[in-house]
Amino acid sequence: MITTNYLIIGSGVAGLTFAIKIADRFPDKKVTIVTKSNADESNTKYAQGGIAIVTDETEDSYQKHIEDTLICGDGLCDVEVVKMVVTEGPKRLKELIAWGAKFDKTAKGNFDLGKEGGHSQNRVVHHKDQTGHEIERAILDQVHQKGNITVLDHHFALDLITEDNQCLGAFVLNQKTNEIITFQSDFTLLATGGIGHLYGHTTNPIIATGDGIAMAFRANASIKDMEFIQFHPTALYNTSVGSKFLISEAVRGFGAYLRTKKGTRFMLDYDNRAELASRDIVSQSIDLELKKTGDDCVYLDCTHLDLEPFTKHFPMIYEHCKKIGIDITKNWIPVVPAQHYLCGGITVDKNGKTSIENLFACGECSRTGLHGANRLASNSLLEALVYSDKIYNYLAEAPFENVLFISSISDCKLELKPIINPDYIAKIKTELQLLMRQNAGIVRFDVDLRKAKEQLMQWQDELETIIKNNQISTELYELCNMITIGNLIVQQSIERDENCGGFLKFAPSYNCRKKIKRVT
Repeated sequence: MITTNYLIIGSGVAGLTFAIKIADRFPDKKVTIVTKSNADESNTKYAQGGIAIVTDETEDSYQKHIEDTLICGDGLCDVEVVKMVVTEGPKRLKELIAWGAKFDKTAKGNFDLGKEGGHSQNRVVHHKDQTGHEIERAILDQVHQKGNITVLDHHFALDLITEDNQCLGAFVLNQKTNEIITFQSDFTLLATGGIGHLYGHTTNPIIATGDGIAMAFRANASIKDMEFIQFHPTALYNTSVGSKFLISEAVRGFGAYLRTKKGTRFMLDYDNRAELASRDIVSQSIDLELKKTGDDCVYLDCTHLDLEPFTKHFPMIYEHCKKIGIDITKNWIPVVPAQHYLCGGITVDKNGKTSIENLFACGECSRTGLHGANRLASNSLLEALVYSDKIYNYLAEAPFENVLFISSISDCKLELKPIINPDYIAKIKTELQLLMRQNAGIVRFDVDLRKAKEQLMQWQDELETIIKNNQISTELYELCNMITIGNLIVQQSIERDENCGGFLKFAPSYNCRKKIKRVT
């Protein structure tokens, strides 16, 4: 057994920024970070666009950012949470800069602010088209400087340890030694990221399998708004299944047009903001266009843009397109929507507290109320930074005397059992991803959701038996977690009786003919 004061599961911006602050505040306390891949592998790393923050109050204002967020969330945001997150953004940006993160500036020394879908003003602070990578680099440097922070990579959290609705730690699989380690902690923070690999076609890395949400659900934590899946409108189209290369929303903010195969700028038919409508509207519009035409993809036209500033702003996108034979000065970029972000998750209050004592959640795995039915572009990194600070401030005042240690926690031994055939796991995972894309995708039908529910329940029953009778492995538990997440998405999609934001369902039980064109 390993005892630690703070157990952080996940190594994205949410978990790492909390670790830095709490380690500084309590240099005599132990902070332990467990992550199932390398420490720098997280959804944060792949965030291209940037952080939406009001830095120019001459052209912009907190109120404008708040209104943009509320419009995008389509009536389901928590207004007080939106105000809190937006107004605290500048402070969190200053901290990142103090930790060494670098952001693009203009010749005059001001932030080179980008504009993305759903934003009424230029307010996206960025580092070229690799903002997440730059932030991850800076905060990991800070983490490695703290003597009381231990980072354990290739450690996969299996389940939370709870008693009387209090979290006492977690069981963690050391993937290198195949040993299950019992971590006993005063406080546990879930910062495990998203669920993208459940859909296969996703902009998320392969590690995004919803582990934290699934663990929290098994521990009876409150989980909400799982039906609100955000699909990014412009992932690079290819015929392979798997993580897709993202063509940042900022490219459309820079002036690129969406066109059909025949060249029509179709977004003008759906929303007067055209390509700069919010992600839910653009993705649903693309989906409808593809259904009408039978085409495999639509196209992003950058041929009218100035090459020099484009390559300065989007060097990674330019080079990637060039590498696969797309000359953006002559060729349109083929794009399709792909799963990108989960707006729901583990329910937390304004201090990041879950419904389980001493268990906190932050980042994409949490449901704060900021995003409502659809996340405004580049609000995710902002949310993670603000909520990690809220959790820090709350726990900086929490007396350790009130934390209950249960001496009866016992180590979990890994029994020698048969190893499940990896072909079985691969087969079910492929079938699961196809099921979610077809039955719980951008546009859903009640009858398809109910069929998916039956299949998911069948797989869940199978997996429970397999886990009992076979050796525990990361792959087996990931599949179990993905099925759990699929069940939550499908069930909460069935239960929702109103279309809004990123949720569009056709059902016989209510008037579901939602108009995509909402903003006038």
